[in-house]
Amino acid sequence: MSKVPLDPTAKFQEYATPGALVSTEWLAANLNTPGIVVVESDEDTLLYETGHIPGSVKVDWHTDLNDPVSRDYVGPEGFAALMSRKGINRDTTVVFYGDKSNWWAAYALWVFRLFGHTDVRLLDGGRQKWEAEGREMTKEVPTRAATSYPLSPRNDSELRAYREQVIEHVSAKGCMVDVRSPQEFSGELTHMPDYPQEGTLRGGHIPGAKSVPWKRAANDDGTFKGVADLRAIYEGEKGLAAGDDVIAYCRIGERSSHTWFVLTYLLGFTNVRNYDGSWSEWGNAVRLPIAVGAE
Repeated sequence: MSKVPLDPTAKFQEYATPGALVSTEWLAANLNTPGIVVVESDEDTLLYETGHIPGSVKVDWHTDLNDPVSRDYVGPEGFAALMSRKGINRDTTVVFYGDKSNWWAAYALWVFRLFGHTDVRLLDGGRQKWEAEGREMTKEVPTRAATSYPLSPRNDSELRAYREQVIEHVSAKGCMVDVRSPQEFSGELTHMPDYPQEGTLRGGHIPGAKSVPWKRAANDDGTFKGVADLRAIYEGEKGLAAGDDVIAYCRIGERSSHTWFVLTYLLGFTNVRNYDGSWSEWGNAVRLPIAVGAE
């Protein structure tokens, strides 16, 4: 059990898991607290080198978390080796932050949870808020002592959905959240707005999915919206309930990791899986059903 204290910020106490977030103020005061490792994970994988939170280590979503050959994550050996290199123990409190309102930081957090690392927290507002407040940044890369991290099997069954499971979910008319942009959901675009086309053959969405763009959960400064606003979106507008079996997806699972975090940690949904194959798989697969247009 971690001995690192929780952030007592009043806003966080309203969430289902008050300890899931930390503020920039809390992190600045706890950068040297034993038992904490700060991890930066960005969409822009070169951003860390331009300056980062002092003492933080970099986890590259592409080269560190993904298998170099198969379309899958690293296995237990690869994850344990990564943790050893980053100086992370099994009981370390890992605080994640990154660019893009933390969407890749949430992705890294989700992968850590796949391997059963329990004390994971997000910096509310991420890199954007830290920089906006003029807080200290450095280019110095910390040297951390290697650890002996245990081999842990991935817990894919509870947190991750595969294509076959999504097909069953569609047949059962299960709850599904498409967190991409409205244009991607409708089929107008096969890529994120202002991003290049990355190989998806068909546009549209998985039949029955509800459109809730991931960034609706974030404020302009990158912080998460309060619990009342989040409930109004997911429960009020979309009719989801905390006990529903929910699958979230986007393009490759990064934006949907952000929504998975919101539903799981902030709203207390108990059965949320991330379909990381997402539209890059579904939109290219033969004979899978696709719907087009708005809800």
